[in-house]
Amino acid sequence: MSGFMRFALALVIIGALNWGLIGFFNFDLVATAFGGQNTTLAKIVYAVVGLSGLATIALLFKTNEEIVTDVEREEEPSDRFDRIRNVNYNTEFGEELDFKKKRKEVKEPIEKDKL
Repeated sequence: MSGFMRFALALVIIGALNWGLIGFFNFDLVATAFGGQNTTLAKIVYAVVGLSGLATIALLFKTNEEIVTDVEREEEPSDRFDRIRNVNYNTEFGEELDFKKKRKEVKEPIEKDKL
């Protein structure tokens, strides 16, 4: 997810929390913070939160494949971190590593004399 979409989603969450405060406690946090609903600054905040809601509508129509593709596009760290990222803690939900496949990928076999 892009930085813009994260920011827009954060503003939508803030707007939802403000609506929750209005619904449950009849308390408008934005109006209180900016001097009332009719002030220019409060109207700007309401407008930006509304535009953020429009921007995040696109998230509703994204398929899981598109979300996975977006995640895969992110830059991966170098190969030296593969061992750290693929740690198996041997829980009932973990998958066992295929060490035979890993051994085939090793370029130079380890000689017993060097140990």
